[in-house]
Amino acid sequence: MPVKPDQEDQNRKLLQNIDEKITELAKNIERTQIADYMELLNSPRKLIKRNIIAGISRGVGIAIGFTFFAGTILYLLQLLGALNLPIIGDYIAEIVRYVQFQLEGHRF
Repeated sequence: MPVKPDQEDQNRKLLQNIDEKITELAKNIERTQIADYMELLNSPRKLIKRNIIAGISRGVGIAIGFTFFAGTILYLLQLLGALNLPIIGDYIAEIVRYVQFQLEGHRF
């Protein structure tokens, strides 16, 4: 059965469109590095090693960040204590009284 010229042009355009889509899909797969991810899934030792390193890195980062944050807060509290503000001093004195009262064995 002979193919009509119009249908042949449609088939060419369709094949060209499919080729463009496949090329675009291949580029997207390469960009997202799915092949590397699949390789990691196929080798559990590499996956475990990377996860351990990532966990240690996160832990160290959190520790450093918390140390910096806590140091800043303590420094600011020290500056506030040096100002000897009556409101803060009264509040701290009240807390000390509660603690001493509790240590003596009294109930509220």
